[in-house]
Amino acid sequence: MLSDTNLPKLDGLELRRRLKENASLNLKCIPYLYFTTALNQDVVIEAYSTSAQEFFVRPSDFNEIKDPLKSIVEYWKRCASPYNF
Repeated sequence: MLSDTNLPKLDGLELRRRLKENASLNLKCIPYLYFTTALNQDVVIEAYSTSAQEFFVRPSDFNEIKDPLKSIVEYWKRCASPYNF
């Protein structure tokens, strides 16, 4: 799951906490990644305290988003989890 920390109504940090409370979703080993422009130490610490797998800084220019997203997808396609055998 790719999430921003600055979501309306329910920010990405709270969304992650709620998803972690759902036992059936936890068993699915769904990676949770942040892709956001909100870069400060407190947000990064809080993101990793919710067991996020990665925290990426999203470029502010739309044309620069493609390369980081491609790298993220390629990385996670190569990762093993209990459900991709």
